Amino acid sequence: MSAPLPQKGLGPGMPVMPPQQQQQQQQQQTHMPPGLAQPGVPPQGALREISPVYLCRIGQETVQDIVTRTMEIFQITRATQLPNGVTQSHAAYQDRFGKLQEHLRQLTLLFRKLRLLYERCVEMTPDLQESTAELVPYVGEESTPVRVEPCNPAVIQERQEVLEKVRQKNQEMKVLMDQMRNLLWDVNAMLTMRK
Repeated sequence: MSAPLPQKGLGPGMPVMPPQQQQQQQQQQTHMPPGLAQPGVPPQGALREISPVYLCRIGQETVQDIVTRTMEIFQITRATQLPNGVTQSHAAYQDRFGKLQEHLRQLTLLFRKLRLLYERCVEMTPDLQESTAELVPYVGEESTPVRVEPCNPAVIQERQEVLEKVRQKNQEMKVLMDQMRNLLWDVNAMLTMRK
């Protein structure tokens, strides 16, 4: 039995919590050592209840956040003037430096979150993981045949009917194209005789 998916909250992929629970969680994070509390990363127990598809969606949002943060870093660095004889406000320099530091810190956290999501998805779907030996074909080795599951006879019959209809339509189109070609040929011949 799967748990209901949490609603979209303040951060990407974070569930909506009542304000009282948010305050309790923040207090718990402030009392934890710096290495254990990671804002933006759901607790490990919550990840066990979420499906791999939902984790992939959270991962996609995390990648989008990483790209956005990276673009902002590039915009800040592009707007920064090089100190080639121009006096720049120390406050503006400190402001930009602070923004860069914050963006880099957020990027680090987002990459950690993405790594955790990836590892959890790999744990939840071990049967979907393929080794590199399976993906790379080697010269002289026979490739393993693709497993084809037997189809329902009704599906096979429907496929045959559709293929027959396609063949008939192709034949009709071929006849029609031949007629159009002959007609155009006759029209061109008449036009050249007129001149």
